[in-house]
Order: sequence, then C-alpha cells, then structure tokens
Amino acid sequence: MNFKEIESEIYKRCNELLSLQKTDGTWRFCFENSVITDAYVLILLRTIDYKNENLIKRVADRILSKQSPDGLWRVYPDEEPANLSATIQAYTALLYSKPHSHTEEPLQNAKQFIINNGGLKNADLLTKVFLAMNGLYHWPELPIDPAILFSLPLTSPINRFDISSYARAHFAPVLLMIEGKKKLTSSYTPNLSVLLGKPDQGSNIEDWINLFSLLNIRESYMKTKKDNIMSYIQNHIEPDGTLLSYALTTIFMVYGLLSEGFDRSSPVIQNALNGLMKMFCEVDDTLHLQNSPSTTWDTSLILYTLLEAGVSQSNAQLLKGARFLLSQQQKKHGDWSVHNPDAIPGGWGFSLGNTQHPDLDDTQVSLRTIAQYCHTHSSYYSSYEKGLAWLLSMQNDDGGWAAFEKNTNRYLIGSLPIKHAKDALIDPSTPDITGRTLEFLGNYHGLNQDHLLITKGVNWLRSNQEIDGSWYGRWGVCYIYGTWAAVTGLIACGVHKNDKVIQKAKNWLLSIQNEDGGWGESCESDTKRKYVSLNKSTHSQTAWALNTLTAISDQPNLSMKKAVNWLLSKQEEASYPTGAGLPGAFYIHYHSYDKIWPLLALCHYYRKYY
Repeated sequence: MNFKEIESEIYKRCNELLSLQKTDGTWRFCFENSVITDAYVLILLRTIDYKNENLIKRVADRILSKQSPDGLWRVYPDEEPANLSATIQAYTALLYSKPHSHTEEPLQNAKQFIINNGGLKNADLLTKVFLAMNGLYHWPELPIDPAILFSLPLTSPINRFDISSYARAHFAPVLLMIEGKKKLTSSYTPNLSVLLGKPDQGSNIEDWINLFSLLNIRESYMKTKKDNIMSYIQNHIEPDGTLLSYALTTIFMVYGLLSEGFDRSSPVIQNALNGLMKMFCEVDDTLHLQNSPSTTWDTSLILYTLLEAGVSQSNAQLLKGARFLLSQQQKKHGDWSVHNPDAIPGGWGFSLGNTQHPDLDDTQVSLRTIAQYCHTHSSYYSSYEKGLAWLLSMQNDDGGWAAFEKNTNRYLIGSLPIKHAKDALIDPSTPDITGRTLEFLGNYHGLNQDHLLITKGVNWLRSNQEIDGSWYGRWGVCYIYGTWAAVTGLIACGVHKNDKVIQKAKNWLLSIQNEDGGWGESCESDTKRKYVSLNKSTHSQTAWALNTLTAISDQPNLSMKKAVNWLLSKQEEASYPTGAGLPGAFYIHYHSYDKIWPLLALCHYYRKYY
C-alpha cells in the first residue's frame, strides 16, 4: 500500500458516488430493516382487501427471503436463538398472504418454535399490540384508560411530552383502539389460538399499567379525551400522508382511524396508503418497506464525505445537493419546542418530506455542508445560523445531546418494568449524538472548552465512558460506533490525544481488532450492553475504528495500515446491519454505509499522513 493507491481509490469511490446521484440532487439508498414493516404492511393490505396480488406476493417473497435455514427469523444474522417476535410477525404475515398455511413446510419449524417458546404471550409489546389490533391476541384489562396521558396538562407531574417523540407517535393510534378493545378482521385473518400459550400472568402488555398506577392521577382527569388523540394524529401527519414519516406509525394510524369509522376511501387513509407505497425499495427482486427512508441522511452524509475528499465546492452535483439540503431545513415548531419553547426552528429530519420531526444528528451533518456555502449566498448563511442556533439550544441540562428532543429523560418512565423502557420511552443524551455534535462544533465552528456548553458536553462524555474505555452507541452497532463518535468529538474540542480517556479508548480499540486488520461487532452487544465480537470484519465498523485511531495518532501504526489494506481489498464483503433502532428488535442495514464510511476514513487517513 502506498499513497498513490489510496489516492486512486479515493478518486474512484468519489466518482462512483457522484454517478449515483439522482436528478433532484439526492442520493437514495435502501434503509433495510427487519421484517416487521413487511409483515405489518402485508397484514394491513389483506385486512383492507387491497387489490394488488403482485405487490403482496413480492412483500411475502421478501419475508421468505429473510427466513434462516432453520425456518425461523432473526433481526440480525448471528442472533441465537432466533427471534421470537420476528418469527411471529413473519409467520402471521405469511398466513395472511396465502397460499401459505399452517401445514406448509416452510412454516412448520416457525410454528413449533413459537409454541416451544411460550407462544404469543412472550412476544414483545409492539408485536402483541399489533396482534390485538387484528383480533389475534387479547387487549389487556387496564385499571385506567391510558388515553388519559393525552389529556393531562403540561403542568401535571407527567404528561405525553415526557415520553419520547417516537413512542408518542406509535402510542397515539393504539389508544384509539384499546379503550373499546377494538379489532379489525377480514376473511384473511388466520386462527392463531394454538399459539396463544398458557394464560398470561402479567405479560409485557400489562406493564403499561405501571405507567399509570404510579401517577396518583386525580378523578377530574380520568375521562378519556379522544379529541386530544385525534388532534395529535392530525397535527403530525406529514404532507406525504404518513405519520411523522415512519411506516410503522402510519400503519398503526390507519388501523386507529379505521376503527374510529373512517372509510378506507377517505382522503386521510388514501394519503397514508400512498405514503406507504412510496416507502418501498427493491431488494434482491423483492419489495421491502423501509420504516423511514434515509434520503436526507444519506444525502447529507455523502455531500460531507465528498467535500472532505476534496471534491470542489463548485462542482455542479454538489451544488445541486446543497440546494436540496437547503430545501429540507424545517420551519415548523414541532414537539421539540415543548421542552425548548424559545428556540427558532432550524433543524433537519431523517427522511425526505419530514417537516416537523428534526433530529440532532441530521442537523449537525447537514450543517457541515451548508457551512461550506455560506460565502456563496446569503440563504446558506441564514440557514447555517438558524441550524446552529437550534442545535446549540437542544443541549440537555446534563451536558449531552439526545436524538430528537431536549430533557426527555424522566427517571420514572425509564425505570418502568417494560422491556427497553430506557431505549423506547425516553430520549436521553447519548455518546454518539453528543460526540458527533461536539466534533461538528469543534471542527466546523471552532468551539473548544473555553465555551461552557462544550465543557459540559466534554464532561458528560468523560463521565459516561465505560470501564473498558469504550462508549455505548445508541444509534449504531455499537461500542465501536459510540467510541468513534466520542473520541473524534473530544479531540475536535481540544482534548489532548494523551488524555487518559483518549488513551484508554485507543487501547480498547486496538485490543479488539481482528487478525485480518478489520473490526467487527455483533448486534448482540446492544442487548448484552457489553462488547461482543462478530468474529468477522465489516466495512463501516472498520472505517469507524480507523477514523478514531487517525484522530488520535500523529503517525500511522501497523494496526492502522492493516485496516487500510482491509478496506482497500475487501470491497465485496457481505454486509451486516450496523445501524441500530431498538435493542434486540430493530437493526438497519444502510445500503449507503459501505460506500460512505470507508471513503471518509481513507480520506482522513490520506489527508493527515500524506
């Protein structure tokens, strides 16, 4: 390996990315998640008697294509044992699809696996809720209508804005059905009674009781306020018809509205279905429903990477991409403004057409490109100023940054005995978001520890380092991801490379490098909350590790050279999901990641050492 080889590879990869840009300035790669979205949309389409057998067959083919050789389903390839909830989702959807039946060979192992593992009652909360919406599982007996949460004033000890924005969006449509124990069935609805298992003895779905029994709610608030729920749903429908640009929330919304008497032909239902149809992507000749297409995220990351690689700011394609980002900056006061009422809108969302649900990661990476064009036109300067102000205003009181909202980290909710309560119901500061925000503020805006907010962020990262020297990454897999973000953020803000937190992280990274020179971490790390080796290397995790070591090291060491060689020689390796959504339940194979992160790592390596 020599600098000419690296230079040539960077040039080639940049040209490849440029060739993949769409005419509107975007890059559109598949956001490939587990089968849950495919299963739920197939069941929905059958329930409303949607007349498109080819579409249903292609979605069913996608579900079958993800079946493991043992006849079961997993949410990541090396998951052991198989995933009960994913297997239930896939099995049920294939029964709806027809001509599959209980007796068909492809489903026999799945059926037995579900029975052997306790039946439907041992599925996760979201799966049981969806089964109940379809009359396949019982609604719980609750001592209080949970819809009250949408009726409590903001001055009450707890209210709907203390729950994460993504949990609210899933929760609201369910509340329209749970009070009357409503269900939607059709001629396609299978009989799953054999899979119910023994009667529940307090399963996860009943754990919602804990949320309300802890509140000491007064009688005056006990009456359900359905109008509040309907108002929430209507106010959060995006122009494309989806609920906050998520497929699952949109599917839940369709069920909720149909249960309230909305006709299938009504504009709101038709717009929702049209929005869902636009979320499909082609994967291996099948159709896969992306939960949240990553157009804005991919486009902003690619523009940033190409600029880092030395592609000229005046390049026509980059200019087109920058104009697209400018058009996606949000102008609405979304739910984030409840905890941050004085801030002016200025963030970016994850998906194309997202107008009210910005996130901090998309905002900081979009600003990296916008910053490069501030000198060319006043609109970019104005955009940058608004985006930067919004990003700074979203810092949590603890010093870190979260994904979507500010100070949405209530101990009461995060401590509920509900699986993944801390991951799904609250939105706390995380090392990955905090680190990447600090890296932007340090490298692009010149802020360092002379500024109080930077000091608070640095101190938060210091206090949240794991004993082994790593950091946990919430939105990527997992400790390699969090460590990369934390270290590069700390270095950018002036923390010295010889600082003990940096050296501890470096030693940890070097200790887990694979023999082939790469790095690979299993999604199992996410559920065990400790590093678990994948026993093979992946492109994105190797790139994150190399980028981290490059930020720390004055000169490349042997480990880094081996990593560069791996990235140059292993371009056709099988991909592995390195994006995270919900521990143990939802992981993402970003089809863009193998093209973005290795290029960025090679660029930084080349620029620093050659």
